[in-house]
Amino acid sequence: MSRIKKKFDELASKDKKALITYIVAGDPDLETTIKIMNVMVEEGADIIEVGIPFSDPMAEGVSIQKGHERALQNKTTLQDSLDLISSFRASNQATPVVFMGYMNPFESMGAKEFCKSASEKGVDGMLIVDMPPEESSEFSREAKENSLDVIRLIAPTTNLSRVKEICNLSSGYIYYISVKGITGANDLDSEDVKEKVKLLTEETNLPIAIGFGIKDAESALSLKDIADGIVVGSVFVELIGKGGDVVKNIASKTSELSTAIKS
Repeated sequence: MSRIKKKFDELASKDKKALITYIVAGDPDLETTIKIMNVMVEEGADIIEVGIPFSDPMAEGVSIQKGHERALQNKTTLQDSLDLISSFRASNQATPVVFMGYMNPFESMGAKEFCKSASEKGVDGMLIVDMPPEESSEFSREAKENSLDVIRLIAPTTNLSRVKEICNLSSGYIYYISVKGITGANDLDSEDVKEKVKLLTEETNLPIAIGFGIKDAESALSLKDIADGIVVGSVFVELIGKGGDVVKNIASKTSELSTAIKS
């Protein structure tokens, strides 16, 4: 059983929801990224999405774009990100880790090499934002051979036939985009999201995680009852960008969100 499935099953047995946190590898540096990952787990994160630095993260808002820029200034590569997970696994064998990024770095390494290395290093899944199902056969095949989940995005504007196709090609969980826009957008309509997610549950048995517009306990609470997981990213990357005691500030925000989601 994959770490992702095991985590969702464990939470479901306790009637709890998953807190899925997002950070960018190498932001503000690789050493601090490890500390952030560890403190997130200590404060209640269930799954960690690790952003792979890229020069044109088209789906991201300003906060996460700046996180990618900081990581690229540190010359953080996909190989560095893989080695980061290997270091994380030295002390944590339980928490699922998903790589989230854009096609170019993965294609540059190659599907076969990436999936093999990712599995060996301890990555559990990948979410490649700009990899449509029609162009994903090689990565999907190599992922399956290396026991990696392929998480896919579904947007509010995705039509039903497309939803069915995406669900059939997904594993791990479905990432539902809660807003029509970039990450960190402020126009979250919880009632609209509830309607769309209800329809989505009729098309898949996979857990559904909601992200893109959730920044605090209030917005997390408004959606937690309809989702299997809540994804939070922009607020963490914003805290990193502000500097100061980054690890302490991340710990506090993670605890706030975990308490809200699991209350």
